[in-house]
Amino acid sequence: MRASAMDAANRVGELTVQQPKTRTFLVGLGRAFGGALIFALPILMTMEMWQFGFVMEPLRMALLLAVTVPLLVRLSRFEGFRKTAALSDDIADALVAIAVAAVTVVAVLGFLGELEPGMGLRELIGKVAVQIVPASIGAMLAQNQLGGGKDARRQPEPTYGGELFLMVVGALFLSFSVAPTEEVVLIAYRLSATQELMLAGFSIALMHGFVYGFEFGGTERPAPGEGFLSVFARYTVAGYALVFLVSLAILWTFGRTDGVSLEEILSTALVLSFPGAIGAAAARLIL
Repeated sequence: MRASAMDAANRVGELTVQQPKTRTFLVGLGRAFGGALIFALPILMTMEMWQFGFVMEPLRMALLLAVTVPLLVRLSRFEGFRKTAALSDDIADALVAIAVAAVTVVAVLGFLGELEPGMGLRELIGKVAVQIVPASIGAMLAQNQLGGGKDARRQPEPTYGGELFLMVVGALFLSFSVAPTEEVVLIAYRLSATQELMLAGFSIALMHGFVYGFEFGGTERPAPGEGFLSVFARYTVAGYALVFLVSLAILWTFGRTDGVSLEEILSTALVLSFPGAIGAAAARLIL
């Protein structure tokens, strides 16, 4: 009798422990879906993205997805679903983020009537795959950004390389949502060389001001003894250079560089780097 009572008590205790774990998992999964939806919804309702998903070359699509996986693996160490200690955990979180993103994209595009039963497999896969990038980033960031505040998941003091990586993530997300639109090309066509240089300077000034000057929440302070020029060169200028490279990569991915002169490519990249610079600065503040 006494042994039976102890066994029953142990089973009750195990169920009590399992229930909070199950609830925590479901809540985290719900946040991931919410993050994927919030981050990807503007792009999910953009006609140009639907078209690019159909016409984009398979090789470029495959490269885009191939780059997304290691990006998410690295991002998991800073802003993942949980505090991770091993690479295998980061890989698992990245795959979960991609799965959540895929389900979210299929559901939304289905509700919007963009995925139909008679649609070809290539068009179906293309429309979903091209939207997975922003949705998976949103799913990965959801736990901290929608979870009621910062926690111990992120490394307390990211390295210099980690700071630059976060800027790349911010630039990728914001530029990715703008690059498919015709307005980027139109703006680049209208701007003179002087205006383009002014736009680049304005972008760099905004990057530095957002992170160090405007005193937003999360504003960073230079390390003791680190002067303005050092901070400006190591973070702002280096960050903008990465933003520009990200812009070039995105333009190539969407075929915006095909059959276009080098001057037009650089002009369009400078225009795309404007939202990219804002995204990079915001990433350093909130991630």
